[in-house]
Amino acid sequence: MKLILKYLYSHIKIIILLASFTLIFAAVFSLYGLPTEPVLYAALLCIVVGLIAFVAAFLAFQKKHKALIGLQKNITMSLDALPDHKRIIEKDYRELLRILYAENRRLADSIDMWRGDLLHYCTLWAHQIKTPISAMRLLLQAEEKAANIELESELFKIEQYVEMVLGYLRSDSMTSDLMIKNYRLDNIISQVLRKYAKEFIRRKIKLCYEKPDCEVLTDEKWLAFALEQLISNALKYTKKGSISLYMDRKSQKTLVIEDTGIGIRPEDLPRIFELGFTGYNGRVDKRSTGIGLFLVKRITSMLGHTIRIESVPDRGTKVIVGLESPEFPFE
Repeated sequence: MKLILKYLYSHIKIIILLASFTLIFAAVFSLYGLPTEPVLYAALLCIVVGLIAFVAAFLAFQKKHKALIGLQKNITMSLDALPDHKRIIEKDYRELLRILYAENRRLADSIDMWRGDLLHYCTLWAHQIKTPISAMRLLLQAEEKAANIELESELFKIEQYVEMVLGYLRSDSMTSDLMIKNYRLDNIISQVLRKYAKEFIRRKIKLCYEKPDCEVLTDEKWLAFALEQLISNALKYTKKGSISLYMDRKSQKTLVIEDTGIGIRPEDLPRIFELGFTGYNGRVDKRSTGIGLFLVKRITSMLGHTIRIESVPDRGTKVIVGLESPEFPFE
């Protein structure tokens, strides 16, 4: 019924025009006192013919409407399935769509080529820069000094920023790089903690780790990358106190990362997963990139996991990562 009403509304001008003609003829016949019977008979014939024409036109309109609705899901692939055009205005619209589609494909191909070149260059750069970083670390470890320990810590941060760049560039196409199977969660967390062990010692931050006794269906590399970003954030904003990792008491597949750091302001919490958002802490710290939590959210979503953050300013932050068996959105 709604479609019929919309069809009538789209032809409202023609309907008004035909109604006006009918009234004019009725007025003329009335003024000349002509017999009403032939007039009514002619009017009835016109109505029948008009209804037949209306039904035929509406059925054609309905068929074309359904075809266009069906095309909305795959119109980006091709324009070949568009309904045949008979009117010149429809031909003009089809030609306009063809031009826009061709331009869109050209831009998409150009962007894909540029992104591929950028990814290739950044990957090459990341691998090349690891060589001088390793050489610098060996030089710093050759002589144990307090200054060298600090420099080694800063060198570790540089490595993490390099990994973040690569993770950001690869996250758009990470579905082609997934190896989904059951992994021991303790093995994934342990490798992350070993990587940050020196930072815990240097900052004198206490680590409270309760080993989980469970397996999770995930991708080891990408989950480890997400956990690295979360541990890095916890260390960055915890000046003293502790960082705890444990499984939620209510769910054996929910990992909690809790720190005693500076916390996050309530007004910043709704936006912490947005790309480039640094919030109050980021403006004070001056080192926040606004990429880390964005990547964590993207990765956990692609892995079928969940993440939420609870925080109280000056009392700490709690990150809750749901690791239940995922339902992958790309399948």
